[in-house]
Amino acid sequence: MTSAIIQARMSSTRLPGKVLLDLAGEPMLARVVERTRRSRTIDRVIVATTVESEDGPIVELCRSRGWTVSRGSRDDVLDRYYQAAVADGADPIVRITSDCPLIAPEIIDTVVKRLDGTIDYASNINPRRTFPRGLDVEVFTFAALSAAWRDDREATGREHVTPFLYRHPERFRIALVESDRPETASHRWSVDTPEDYELMQRIYSHFGRREFNWLDVLNLLDQHPDWCEMNRHVEQKPH
Repeated sequence: MTSAIIQARMSSTRLPGKVLLDLAGEPMLARVVERTRRSRTIDRVIVATTVESEDGPIVELCRSRGWTVSRGSRDDVLDRYYQAAVADGADPIVRITSDCPLIAPEIIDTVVKRLDGTIDYASNINPRRTFPRGLDVEVFTFAALSAAWRDDREATGREHVTPFLYRHPERFRIALVESDRPETASHRWSVDTPEDYELMQRIYSHFGRREFNWLDVLNLLDQHPDWCEMNRHVEQKPH
């Protein structure tokens, strides 16, 4: 069963509570879940949050929408993924983060299909990025996840789930999905700061209730190049 696990928590340092901020009438997390569920290769979507009381509103939202939700460690996100995957019988696992409200179902499908039985870990970000930041997709087998869960002893690796996989190409068969529009990698479509959120508000306000894909967003930003300047200065936290 191919399961997408979306990690989500309220305690973002630069924009607290961002996963439940409104985007055109829906919480940002709902936008991520909705777009992930449009993937044709995903059998189930799981929201993986923490056992901390502050993440209770995430659990309430999931239960009110009928979404599968799992709770685990706040900082050991690798263990959170592993426990969610074990409970679900997930294999392979698609890693999505809740700060990517423009996540593209068609890109999810492409990366999932790259995991063709000869690959342990596929992504569109490692070892290099050719898509806008915020369209990040990682797919890995349960065996690879289990190995990382068992053998990764680095706190930073466990916080970011997958570093053990792509830093050990001698152990894992790795594949990269690249865009035919590599110049778009300079775009920042993840939400970590108020500036990121303002950009997403403008994009979602434009499209309203219509379905749109990532190329539609590129076309929109070509019409409004000043919007791209809103968060160009934001520095990404190192992984």
